[in-house]
Formats: sequence, C-alpha cells, structure tokens
Amino acid sequence: MAHEYVPEIALDREGKEHVVQGWQDDFYGGKLGFWLFMFTEVMMFGAMFLALTYYYTLHTHDFLEASSHLNRLLGGTNTVILLVSALTMGLGLLKMRAGDVKGAKLMIWATIILALIFLSIKGVEWTEEYHNGIFLNHGKLLASSSFPFGEKIFYGMYFTMTGLHGVHIIIGIGLMLWLLKRINAGKVTTEHHILHFNIALYWDIVHLIWVFVFPYFYMIGAGDIAGGAPHGH
Repeated sequence: MAHEYVPEIALDREGKEHVVQGWQDDFYGGKLGFWLFMFTEVMMFGAMFLALTYYYTLHTHDFLEASSHLNRLLGGTNTVILLVSALTMGLGLLKMRAGDVKGAKLMIWATIILALIFLSIKGVEWTEEYHNGIFLNHGKLLASSSFPFGEKIFYGMYFTMTGLHGVHIIIGIGLMLWLLKRINAGKVTTEHHILHFNIALYWDIVHLIWVFVFPYFYMIGAGDIAGGAPHGH
C-alpha cells in the first residue's frame, strides 16, 4: 500500500506553522553530502591508480607484457555496457522528474539487467584467467619464482581493483532494488526524488571509475584484440 510523504510541521514562538525541511526536501544539502561521500571513493581508487603508476614506471616492460594477456574484447564489451547503463540510469532520473514513474522504474530495471550482464562477463573473464594460470596465486605461472615481479604487481592490482569495482556494482544493484521498493511505497516521487538522484550519482561514479580502469589495464599492452593465454617465462 502506497504511503504519501507527510511533511513535519513545527511551531514558532508566535504559534505560526512552518514546514520542517527534512532530507527529502533538502535537495542541495542531500546532494552535497553525497558528493562528499563520493569524494572518499575517488580518493580510495585514486590512491590505487597512483600506486599503479609508480610501479609502472619501475616495471614498464612487465606491465606492458601482462596487459597484453588480458581479454580486451570482454573488457571493451563491459565498458560499452556500463556506458549504456549510465544512460539508462540518467534517463530514469529524468523520467522521474517529469512525472513518468512507470518509465523511471523501467529504466532502473534496465540498469540492473545491464549491471548483471557486466558481472556475468567479468565472471567469464576471471574464469578464463583462472584456467590460463594468472588468477591470483593459481597455477605454476604466478607461483614460479621466475615470473617477473612487475607482472605479479600488475595482476595483483588488476584483480584487486576490478574485484573492488565489482563489489561496487553489486552494491549499486542492491541500492537500485531498494530504490524501486521506495518508489512502489510512494516514498520517492517526482517531488521527493533526492534518493533517486544520489543513487544515479553513485552509478555515475561506478561507471566513471571503470572508464579509467579499462584503458590502464587493458589498453597499455600489445597483443591480440581478444587476449590470449600467457606464455611461459
């Protein structure tokens, strides 16, 4: 059963009624607070990119060699999927603002489906890398003392950052499902949509991080466009 948003009323000393501005109405305050949270996300991934850049300067050849073994086709496909999901999420917010609640919900569902496809492709890619012997410490390749230190650093950072990004994707799916529940309950409406706005902002950060992850890990090395099994050392 839908519940309408009921504003809180406060009385001043003269007995006059005033509507209390809660988080549903404080659009700019809610947006600023979430931007501050997003800034901590940028700092976290930014620190990882700085570490990656530092080690790249020390082990350039190893990084280029390791990058050439990643599957660029799957990585590029996931990049397109996330870009399209950012579009559907943004369209959903625009539809909510325009009063098209049904259209907004359809766009959110489309974003969720695209996010699940992204995770599925990443699962296929990690499975391929597991069988190729470059998944964390699996196989003789990474366990071998002759395996270059720079490539170990590269793959370690690759699985750490893509794995952490995947966790953010899962969190985003959970947030969107919660958003749909709030919309169905009438707690997120055309007039009170700050929650929708902030979740859309979160998804923008998620896809933006991947836009940097993809070229740094997948595009710096030479090799076949679809990637390939690593060679022995």
